[in-house]
Parts: sequence; structure tokens; C-alpha cells
Amino acid sequence: MDSTTDINDAINQDISLENTKIAFSGKNNKDLNRAYLLFKLVSNNSMVKLGKFFTDAAIRLHLPINMIIKPTIFKHFCGGENIQECDKTIEELARFGIGTILDYSVEGKQSEKDFDRTTQETLATIVKASGDAKIPFCVFKVTGLARFALMEKINDKTDLSSLTDAENKEFARVKQRLDDVCRRSFESGTPIFIDAEESWIQNVIDDLAVEMMKKYNKEKAIVFNTLQMYRHDRLAYLTQEIENSKKLGYFIGMKIVRGAYMEKERKRAAEKGYPSPIQIDKNSTDKDYNAALELCVKNINQVSICAGTHNESSSLFLASLMNQNGIPHKSNSIYFAQLLGMSDHISYNLANASYNVAKYVPYGPVKEVLPYLIRRAEENTSVAGQTGRELSLIIKEKARRKNN
Repeated sequence: MDSTTDINDAINQDISLENTKIAFSGKNNKDLNRAYLLFKLVSNNSMVKLGKFFTDAAIRLHLPINMIIKPTIFKHFCGGENIQECDKTIEELARFGIGTILDYSVEGKQSEKDFDRTTQETLATIVKASGDAKIPFCVFKVTGLARFALMEKINDKTDLSSLTDAENKEFARVKQRLDDVCRRSFESGTPIFIDAEESWIQNVIDDLAVEMMKKYNKEKAIVFNTLQMYRHDRLAYLTQEIENSKKLGYFIGMKIVRGAYMEKERKRAAEKGYPSPIQIDKNSTDKDYNAALELCVKNINQVSICAGTHNESSSLFLASLMNQNGIPHKSNSIYFAQLLGMSDHISYNLANASYNVAKYVPYGPVKEVLPYLIRRAEENTSVAGQTGRELSLIIKEKARRKNN
């Protein structure tokens, strides 16, 4: 299938991602100016590194950085410090037909107490979402419920005989937390995303996700795994999992992303002397991403998908596939998703064309969400054209408003 033709077909269906009036309809002039300054900042790699250095130092010295961070980068990329503070963002997005994916974005915890707290917070998001069409999904990371080193030890898919008695009990607690979350999602009818993570713990995450799908996806997709298509093995994995689900009688939920750990993956592979799991180039990633969309649409009676992407071509490609296959824009089986504060031209224009769209809305205490915010800034700097695209659209909208 010619993706260029498909994209043109989508454009001919009156879907334009260049309409900045629609794209920034949720932002007043103050919001737009703040976004402009933030993306100007993160477009400078040196400034991002300097900002990370000073932020880390401020945290170590217990300096009052909340007054700087909260009204700027935190306000742009996050919904609030707790679920209740996210209400305003949830309502604002809903005004434009965009759903919210509540994402408790506290990272890097290591204690059982922290894992239990994150489990309870994830359960609270499910309670919040239950019966509320404005919150179509919830999400969590397995490493929010489990110690990274334990996941790494289990990941090689050997038998678990190498685990100590204490580690076996620890992993049993991890599985119980995971089941508590997925069961609550099943009972409430709110689908749950299990985020993808580094390749050296992803095998065990995949296994846990499939175990939960077999248990809770008998009637429809409630549990969603996540595919990072910058890995060259993910399309084959998806193909096999679709076949497995057909044989074993459960539905698949898949969030399809390009991925967030590419530089770390390449560095580790080089240091440890194993073949990199990363695609040879961006074109290969793009090709596999669109092939995954096409495969899922072909098996839409078996697979529900969320296309988590900031890529215009892939978004238009999926819209085109839906039109070609007679899939309604509001099909419960297909969602588009972007991060809060990014790619509003995709989110708002697709929602305006009546497609299902949701924004990831991170939340948590400012200091504890800082690792997430720093990672966002670093990713924007490293992805070619990301900040330039955001800036050009903001500049275009500022000019439009000035002339009107």
C-alpha cells in the first residue's frame, strides 16, 4: 500500500493538521506565549543540559524551586500535583472533544512502600475514570509497582530457580499489584495501558501483560500492552501475538508508539557487546509503525489500538486506513493519543474531525515529577524537528491572532 497516496486520501477527507486556529483553540495568548518560550528553551541542547544541572543541584540543596517550575514547564506539560488538580485540564480538553489519560508520573522509586503507594494511586485513577467518558483510559508502568533490578533478573525468561526465596515472594507481590490494577479496570470497564520500558526488562513486562489479557480480555480489550516500534523485533512480535490471541480466545489491546529509550538502548548494547535492538534508521521505524497500524486495522475485530504518536504522517495514515475500511471515526477500537503540551495540531484537528483522541495528562508532586519533565525536555531536543515544528506552528498562530 502506498502510504503517500493514503495520506493524500486522508487530506482529501478534509483532515488538515495545519489549521492552527483549531490546534491552539484551547490556549489563550498567555498560554501561547508560555509555550513559545518553553519550546525556544528546549530547542537549545546546551540550555536543556544546563537546566538539568541546576535543577538537580536545587533539589539536593532543598531550594524552593516549585515557584519557578510549577507556573512554567509543569503547568504546560502536567495536569496538577494530584488527581483533583487535574479536573480543570480534564474539563478543558473535553470541551474540544479530547479525552484524558491520567498518568501518575512519579519515577525512580525503589521501596515496597513506594510501590504500594503507586498501586493505590493507579487504583484511584481508575476510580476517577469509572463511568466518565472524559477519561477513556488509565495507565501505569510496571516499574512503578516493581523493583527494576528484580525485573531485570527475571527478564531472560529462564526458570525462576535463580531467584532467592525473598525475590520469589517479592515477585509474587508484584504480580498481585498488577492483578489488583487490571482487575479493577475490568470491573470498572476502564481500559488500562501498561507502558513499555527498556528492552532488558520488556520481556517480563510482555509476559505479564499477556497473562493479564488472557484473564481480563475475554469479552473486549481492557488490558493494553505497549509496542515501541523503534525496536526491529516488534512487528514480528505483534504478528505472533495476534495469532496467539485468536487461538487462545482473548482480545488484544495495543498502544503503538515509536519509543522513548533509543539513545539509552544503543549505548547499553555497545557497552555490553550485544546487537542493538534498535532499527537501523528512522525510515525503518516509520515503515514498521505504519505496518503495525495496517496489521491491526486488518484484524480490527481482534485488536483494539491506541496510536500514541506525534508523527503527522502516521496519524493521517491511520485516519486513511479507517476511511478505506469503513471504520467509524468514533469506533471504540481505535484511539489517537499525544502528550499534554505537545502536538496540539494533531490532537485538536483530529478531534475536530470527530476521531477519538486523548491526551496523556501527567500529574504528581512537582519535585517528584521533575525526572519526567527533564526527560520530556531531553526527548524534545533529541528528536529531529520536534521543537522546530512546535515553534513554527506557534509562530504561525501568533501571527494569525495578531492580524485578526
